[in-house]
Amino acid sequence: MEFKTYHTYIITNKNHTVLYTGVTSALRKRIWEHKTKMYANSFSARYNISELVYYEAFFDIVEAIAREKQIKGGSRAKKIAMINKFNPEWTDLYEDLD
Repeated sequence: MEFKTYHTYIITNKNHTVLYTGVTSALRKRIWEHKTKMYANSFSARYNISELVYYEAFFDIVEAIAREKQIKGGSRAKKIAMINKFNPEWTDLYEDLD
């Protein structure tokens, strides 16, 4: 039996001035969509947000969505602290994804 994996993630722009939190069942594909501005009128396309700086994996979509809401409800300072702990250099983690 294969388990489906869901991800809650944070992406940012080149200067790290904007943070976007999302949830997906296909992280690599979803980040590619952000990078290529597949949805031209989306928030991430308008603000040029495409660098993956944080993510968490879940086997339950309900947990992933709950975590997304928790992160979105937190302060910018909390998000920055999470990113700093997970990815201190704020490198784009996209290329490291499977």
